[in-house]
Amino acid sequence: MIISLAEIMQIPNASEQMEIPVEAEKIHVAGMDHKVMEKEPVKLTITNLGNRKVRLTGTGLIKLAIPCSRCLDDVTVAFPMEFDEEVDFQKTEAERMEDLDEQVYIDGTNLDVERLIYDEILLDFPLQTLCREDCKGICKVCGVNLNRETCSCDQTVMDPRMAAFQDIFDQFKEV
Repeated sequence: MIISLAEIMQIPNASEQMEIPVEAEKIHVAGMDHKVMEKEPVKLTITNLGNRKVRLTGTGLIKLAIPCSRCLDDVTVAFPMEFDEEVDFQKTEAERMEDLDEQVYIDGTNLDVERLIYDEILLDFPLQTLCREDCKGICKVCGVNLNRETCSCDQTVMDPRMAAFQDIFDQFKEV
């Protein structure tokens, strides 16, 4: 959803509160689309600070289905959002980049709420997600989920440095 900030910037010390529904059904992070399992509207307050500065404060919650890093079962992960951003419209986009204050959710005097939400999720996105602490993962041979069932695959892990000796033994094996 795009919100124009031009009107509120015209009124000194103005403040506007709004509740914005989250429209996204999936979020693309780390090369994958993650389904939105649950979402609450973003409660946003826009305050004119004067001198072409605006403060954005708000809260929200979104829950995504992220595959477990070991067994690939979906895990619902909550992303509570709390943001407090100050936007200075006196600065050019190049000056914001130089100050490492890149605000890609601002385009001219328009606020892209979906992009703001995406940035908040991206900051909190976990490097690894586990369905449970003792997740056994999947079998490297047959692909069965070892949390649900066992398999009869050979689980012997050979030292790769010993592969040459194993080849010699395989050549002299009697059939």
